Amino acid sequence: MRTLVLCEDSAHPAELTRDGLTGLGDCGCKFDFVADPTEWSPEMMGEYPLVVFSKANNTSASDPKPWATEETGRAFVNYVRQGNSILFLHSGTALYKNLPSFRNLMGGVFVGHPPQCPVTAEPKKDHTLTAGSSDFTLKDEHYQMEMNDPDVDLFLNATSEHGIQPAGWTRREGDGRVCVLTPGHSLETWYHPSHQAVLRNCIEWCKRVAG
Repeated sequence: MRTLVLCEDSAHPAELTRDGLTGLGDCGCKFDFVADPTEWSPEMMGEYPLVVFSKANNTSASDPKPWATEETGRAFVNYVRQGNSILFLHSGTALYKNLPSFRNLMGGVFVGHPPQCPVTAEPKKDHTLTAGSSDFTLKDEHYQMEMNDPDVDLFLNATSEHGIQPAGWTRREGDGRVCVLTPGHSLETWYHPSHQAVLRNCIEWCKRVAG
């Protein structure tokens, strides 16, 4: 499946997302990576049934200016409502708190994180999206999330000395699907077998409606 990947921000180089996704091996997706937001448009995005969104609201690794506006967010909302899917990964949830379209599409948005620390990913047992995974602890950014959709289907929590946070969930928007997965500041997390299992499951879940 042709899959558009939006990546790179001031704290997460494009290589992190590229290496993390290609490290999955054959997951049934042909990834087209876009780091420069000027290359994105609603029309271009419409050529893809699935978007992997791994870009905070920064223009690039060297330019922290926001790239997205409320109009941008509405384009993503319309994209999903028309029967496409979007998978928000880690920094893809960050710096969008003041854009209601993005915030509501995600169902929950990043509001900050403490210094990196040991974080335990706790997959919900017997959930379709956690098949093949188990609890694991690695140094990561413990994303603090502000939820706005009480009906999300939560499948993953993240726990540290700073408490417990929702770290993976799904929701529907119109005829499309939205999935959010917040761990992943380093390749150590992306490459962990349990994280890879969850990420593959999330991609498969998105593909069921896309296309």
